[in-house]
Amino acid sequence: MSAHTDVALELDDIQRGVLSPRPTPYAATYLAFRIDDREQGRELVRRVSTAATSAADPVSPLGETWVSVAVTCRGLAALGVPRASLDTFAWEFRQGMAARARALGDVGESGPEHWEAPLGGPDVHLVLTAVAPDPAHLEAAMDRARPAYEWLSGVTAIWRQDCYALPTETEYFGYRDGVSHPAVEGSGTPGSNQWEVPLKAGEFVLGYRDEIGGTQCPQPAVLGRNGSYAVFRKLHQKVAEFRRYLKDNSTGPQDEELIAAKIMGRWRSGAPLALAPQHDDPALGADPDRRNTFLYESDDPTGYKTPGGCHIRRANPRDAEVAGEVRLHRMIRRGAVYGPPLPEGVLEDDGADRGLMFAFVGAHPGRQFEFVQSQWMNDGVFFGAGDAKDPVTGAHDGSAGFVVPRRPLRRRLAPLPRFVVTRGGEYCFLPSLTALRWLGDLHD
Repeated sequence: MSAHTDVALELDDIQRGVLSPRPTPYAATYLAFRIDDREQGRELVRRVSTAATSAADPVSPLGETWVSVAVTCRGLAALGVPRASLDTFAWEFRQGMAARARALGDVGESGPEHWEAPLGGPDVHLVLTAVAPDPAHLEAAMDRARPAYEWLSGVTAIWRQDCYALPTETEYFGYRDGVSHPAVEGSGTPGSNQWEVPLKAGEFVLGYRDEIGGTQCPQPAVLGRNGSYAVFRKLHQKVAEFRRYLKDNSTGPQDEELIAAKIMGRWRSGAPLALAPQHDDPALGADPDRRNTFLYESDDPTGYKTPGGCHIRRANPRDAEVAGEVRLHRMIRRGAVYGPPLPEGVLEDDGADRGLMFAFVGAHPGRQFEFVQSQWMNDGVFFGAGDAKDPVTGAHDGSAGFVVPRRPLRRRLAPLPRFVVTRGGEYCFLPSLTALRWLGDLHD
């Protein structure tokens, strides 16, 4: 791709939630609103725009807590953004996630007809995301923010999801999460892979050159520039079923951990198979300077160390020659768990809703999130495995297993059930701070 060049990102106008990694541990809340009165919706935007933090400012106006503001396409329309302007936004954003369900593999029990209301419906217009060091600080911040919307009769808070990052940095299947993130030109935030050339800013922030030399920016520029798209998904994890699958397919505890590593591409400590192929290395997994600095094709093209169909190799094939240039499909991923943990060692489901609130941030939802979800997560053609799906998050129906490359014979695991179920989601736009003020000051 194009050579590295410096770019001056207008960090003081970009919302902090676009580029800044979240701290660990932390607590977070997603709060969705419906706008019934246009003027009061604009007043809400004016109020929350004063709380949103820029990427240039590591300290939030609310202290250690910071807030991001996202708007759906229906939300922009509810605020009075003209149709001619809406038509300049990404097609996927305009359609909405529920309309894209089949392409995303959200079928069967993950289908929109089973989603948690009001997700995927017409009423989600604006989403606030608040992040704080712990639940007590988060709740205090939400208490301070409540007057911004409680006295607006034409605006209604219709959904809230609390979530958090564990001190162990793991999600409920037991893997260390948030290990890999790209470097973005001009962001000042280094990537996690020292061998990866920083990606063009336009891959993540609208109004800047991207990897193919283009510039995407919804119109008018005051609305689109320095914004980004965000994909929010609530994903229920079948933790007991995942544990049973590992146990039933292994010969003992040590083999169980090996299978878990082969499915993910990392040991649950975060240590990658690419660097620790035989045994777990917790010290490596805990070292952010080493645990993500590796490639595949130059060292392991056949997948004897890291199977080609494992989760992390699908999500980011790195130096692989696959259908679609890898750098065009990179994205910023963030996740936080919700619900109570299932006690260690329990193999029966307790009926509680638990899982992951997933967020993707990028400037190209079609060739980033949707491409990875449909082509790399739910198909295996790009690495020669037919219609094989991602073993952890794929839309499985119990008909196909997972193959571990091994000498002299491959190891075939039992058919995979669906371990992750979509509970709902939204395609949103993260406006710049300037755009938030512009939306608040709109007139009919």
